[in-house]
Amino acid sequence: MATILIVDDDRALREGLTETVADLGHTPVPAASGSEALARLRETPVAAVLLDLRMPGDLDGMATLEQICALPDRPPVTVLTAFASPANTIEAMRLGAHDHLTKPIGRSDLAAALDAMLAHARPDTAAQAAHAGHPGLVGSSESMRRVQKTIGLVADTASTVLIRGETGTGKEEVARALHAFSRRRARPFIPVNCAAVPGDQLESELFGHVRGAFAGAAADRAGAFHQAEGGTLFLDEIGDMPAAMQAKILRVIQDCVVTPLGGRSARVDVRLVAATHRDLPALVAEGGFRADLYYRLDVVPIDLPPLRERLADIVPLAEHFLARSGKRLSGGAASRLLAYDWPGNVRELRNVVERAAVLVRGGVIAADDIDLPAGRPERKAGDGLPQDWLSGDLPGAVARLERTMIAAALREADGNRARAARRLGIQRQLLYAKIERYGLGAPGTDLSGDTTGPVGNPDASDLPEPG
Repeated sequence: MATILIVDDDRALREGLTETVADLGHTPVPAASGSEALARLRETPVAAVLLDLRMPGDLDGMATLEQICALPDRPPVTVLTAFASPANTIEAMRLGAHDHLTKPIGRSDLAAALDAMLAHARPDTAAQAAHAGHPGLVGSSESMRRVQKTIGLVADTASTVLIRGETGTGKEEVARALHAFSRRRARPFIPVNCAAVPGDQLESELFGHVRGAFAGAAADRAGAFHQAEGGTLFLDEIGDMPAAMQAKILRVIQDCVVTPLGGRSARVDVRLVAATHRDLPALVAEGGFRADLYYRLDVVPIDLPPLRERLADIVPLAEHFLARSGKRLSGGAASRLLAYDWPGNVRELRNVVERAAVLVRGGVIAADDIDLPAGRPERKAGDGLPQDWLSGDLPGAVARLERTMIAAALREADGNRARAARRLGIQRQLLYAKIERYGLGAPGTDLSGDTTGPVGNPDASDLPEPG
């Protein structure tokens, strides 16, 4: 089964734990002190540790725990103590303990503690390394692929880009990708949140000022346009920019000339990328945003869909946010993430996942570890994705997806298998085999997504499309 290190200075308790661990089918490795425990860890691969908190000598339980948790491939540790207190419980968990239990511990509780530690063992380092190199702009959904293609098409141009999307969808990540894949990548990327800078300070923030230009201007200061020289300036939440600044930004876009407060005009070479969660055409109609500035900004629009419309991206994003923690999602946790509607979009997902990574001691995050706000309805079973979509094993989930896609393609092609095969991007012979495997060719088969209406005449469905 597994090798379990048992650290306790009390001989009777140590022997009792050793006997119970052996009865549970594991290999016990006893140690009478912290120093001996660390020596054992250097000699023998250990799957989990049971550690007494109060031990005499230089290395008590807390000091031993701290040294174990500093090891590069540390095993999970459960601290055992007869004198539990809020202070030592918090400190043990802060240092990295998997759990903190009080003595005496019964056989069933010990078995449960061992099972929990072994089930939540950290993923291997190779898997962690693979995740560590994951790019910041994560997403394989069709909508995100469109965004990625647009980035590739316009990255090396000088065209102004307007990124539109709800708050938290990742507009700055798109702006950073535009810069990272451009010829300007070696030059600065300067972000400015127009909604976060007070209106009377925004001009100085963007254009800079010279010494004495106003009260408090004790030295020359370069503005964001000059800081981004040769690179990219990202104006976030430009829809919240005051009207007076809109006219000045328009002039800079048209002439590529910036005038610091109290200083002389100078040309700048900057790629401008803007973003907003506001409906700019509606603001233009209401007189809240200049129409001429809007058309100058909206040269290449990039629309970021909300996360609730990007189901294929939710789990990869969550895994990306978990990469540094070395933890992973269980199937139940992934299902729970997929069932939620994410009003806060990617930013909310990141907060939820990082909170789980901090509070879950082991390497696997379960469904109950996902803390979602109360009062927010989760996605209904028929709304986009069934709540049990990820239940069972991977082959079963893949088969459900495959059957659903084939049924939808046949329905959209009015039963024409040649057209359905082209929609799916597979050969017609392979489609025939899958239709037979999933029973989709039988009269009366339901093709409404999971299982609606007959496919039609099998012979007729094989005919090529007219024209």
